[in-house]
Amino acid sequence: MNPARDHALRVAVVEDQPLYRVMLARALEARGDLRVVAGAGTVAEALSVITPGIADVVILDIDLPDGNGIALGVQLRRRQPRLGILLLSAHDAMDLLLDLPPDVSNGWCYLSKTSSTSEDVLVNAVHAAARGQTVLDPALLAGMTPRRGSAVASLTDRQFEVLRLLAQGLSNSGIADRLEIAEKSVQNHVNAIYAALGIDADRDHNARVRATLRLIEETGTA
Repeated sequence: MNPARDHALRVAVVEDQPLYRVMLARALEARGDLRVVAGAGTVAEALSVITPGIADVVILDIDLPDGNGIALGVQLRRRQPRLGILLLSAHDAMDLLLDLPPDVSNGWCYLSKTSSTSEDVLVNAVHAAARGQTVLDPALLAGMTPRRGSAVASLTDRQFEVLRLLAQGLSNSGIADRLEIAEKSVQNHVNAIYAALGIDADRDHNARVRATLRLIEETGTA
């Protein structure tokens, strides 16, 4: 028995292409802190095999033969309120996160199948989903520009850069390392971002999640 495996995050994978599903499972299993516990290719199969408590995070393809991953994720989350959800899509469908019912909106991450080719990005998103964070595809974030007149457009260039890194799931210390600035400076930028976006302290809603959703709402692609 491997104690590390016993404490690994449990992941379920819902993907209708068998080869891609196997490749995802192998990439995750190669990490000592992740364990794939279930796989499915349809909504019906997923609802049957992903029972409450079996997994900590579920990876969902959005386009499935008998439905879509968004509606499936809502059903699974209502069965298991703390289940983390990572959406995968062949298209830029991040705007779909804005339409999630409020009671299930925390802990949804989004990656594009076409731009996210790094296993580290995939693993980071899985862990972020398990923590209840919302993490977006780094490649798609790089192409975002604020819409004129929006609150996000009022941010300084540095604040906007910090917001995009926050939306990648980086901690304040991680952002500080990436930008080579003091962690205190990052915290000051984060506080200024929250003020500009009208995000106040609310223990029922994660401020970083709310800021990430505002980023989606008030930006377009260059």
